[in-house]
Amino acid sequence: MQDRKPQQIARELALLSLSQLPVNPKKLTEEHLPKLVLATVRTLRAEVQDTLDNAAAELQRSNDRLLTSQTRAADMNTARTMLQEAIAYTQTAINQLGAAVEFPELIQLANQDREVGRYAIQIVKTVNEHRILIDEQIAAALVDWQVNRLAQIDRDILRIAVAEMTFLNLPDSVAINEAVLLAKRYSGDEGHRFINGVLRRFTEQKKTSYCFILTLSPF
Repeated sequence: MQDRKPQQIARELALLSLSQLPVNPKKLTEEHLPKLVLATVRTLRAEVQDTLDNAAAELQRSNDRLLTSQTRAADMNTARTMLQEAIAYTQTAINQLGAAVEFPELIQLANQDREVGRYAIQIVKTVNEHRILIDEQIAAALVDWQVNRLAQIDRDILRIAVAEMTFLNLPDSVAINEAVLLAKRYSGDEGHRFINGVLRRFTEQKKTSYCFILTLSPF
């Protein structure tokens, strides 16, 4: 983690904080970050437990199906599917736990580097202040999907990327790459590909809109 840039750490802290915003986020300061991340840790712990419980249930169902079957192909295929789902649940839990291990270090780095805390809060405030517009832009880039149906972590990663491109002057290519990195750490197996596709459509639409405005300009 020491090789990561301050803005990358800030971006991750912002992602963790977005799901734990207080009633009035406009009053947020860097001092609030540890509490927000702690609340995220508690939420994540509950999610990990649920995921492991689901994995255990799928393993039990798979085992029961194998024990009661007459080695019929249908039973074997069903048991295999249950086992694959259990493995997927377990892998998700492992990924979540792996990310959680680094939370204390994230907080420490934010306390040591004021730039980290300031940029994390700037991202959170920007997303909150312009959320309606940001969600509209994301919705326009989605194909057969709705913003409110996205997994929260995917939605927040997209919001951060669009906010940085639209309001914080981060180059499109950098914002997309950073969003993909976040998705690889926190989203599901296909999350980073989905987010990459949505953000690339967003940038293409943005360029198209800009060219259209230029064609209408008399100057």
